[in-house]
Amino acid sequence: MEDRYTTSGRGQLYSSILETIGDTPCVRLNHIAPSHVSMYVKVESFNPLSSVKDRLALSMIEAAEREGRLAPGQTVVEATSGNTGIGLAMVCAAKGYPLVITMADSFSIERRRLMRFLGAKVVLTPRAEKGIGMYRKAQALAEQHGWFFARQFESRDNADIHESTTGREIAADFAQTGLDYWVTGYGTGGTVVGVARVLRAQLPDCKIILSEPHNAALVGSGQPQARNADDSPAGSHPVWEPHVIQGWTPDFIPKVLQEGIDNQSFDRVLPVDGNEGMQWASRLAAEEGILTGVSGGSTLATAMDVAQDAPAGSVMLVMLPDTGERYLSTPLFESIPAEMNDEEQALADS
Repeated sequence: MEDRYTTSGRGQLYSSILETIGDTPCVRLNHIAPSHVSMYVKVESFNPLSSVKDRLALSMIEAAEREGRLAPGQTVVEATSGNTGIGLAMVCAAKGYPLVITMADSFSIERRRLMRFLGAKVVLTPRAEKGIGMYRKAQALAEQHGWFFARQFESRDNADIHESTTGREIAADFAQTGLDYWVTGYGTGGTVVGVARVLRAQLPDCKIILSEPHNAALVGSGQPQARNADDSPAGSHPVWEPHVIQGWTPDFIPKVLQEGIDNQSFDRVLPVDGNEGMQWASRLAAEEGILTGVSGGSTLATAMDVAQDAPAGSVMLVMLPDTGERYLSTPLFESIPAEMNDEEQALADS
């Protein structure tokens, strides 16, 4: 057996699943990337519950514990499109907190089932009420029952965890090669804001590219977000429209992302069609063996556009926030049959 297949373990034992969060790999694309650039993807599905939001979930709960904002056994409540809720369900299960999630009923069935499987309660809100609806439901439940409202869209612990983990991982992995472009989308804005703090200091020549849905270009519009006194959104942003990129761009600009806008944490903001993102997610799986969801595919689509004008030899990194298995009931897998097609039947009969 070749040496590269020989392993010797991690050299440590873990006292909790929570200790396995982070240190996700950056993997080179060998078949679908343009030949004049070196393109890598940061595969956040290597986190224990398969998304970048595992980092945020742990950060919010442990910061609240340290600061006395979360009492032992207190119920946690949060509004989420799914991945933060799944991460919180893992963290709360491991630490013994009851969890209630509010989520618009437009998000994938896999998400709600995973959260319930992990012991959480999931309260669905009408899709017509958009992200604001699920946010206000979580806020109301917290006030009514005295629960801890995690508030991922405003929490300072959001960007902080990406500064202390994700950003440092990227800086360390590209310390020798350098990094010319880092491409990401946004949901709460924590990833781009936290990582940008590190890249601006340690890899200052790196261009940071932010992507958002072409039909919900909130940041690109330049129009401000109305906020309440507690920094929560006062209502939907005027240019938002429904889009297919689950987990990206709620119908408001989160307070966390506002730091990035105010501090110019990104060099460009580019719109992307989520349908194009699904095509790139499909190619990434079939031609590179890397499984990601619509958000990862859309980030990759944006990176491919950036690569067209990138100088030869450029090094690029693309964020892949989660796994494709979270989208089995969505249009991403619509063309994938469960039964054998004619070619497969012919093989079976041969």
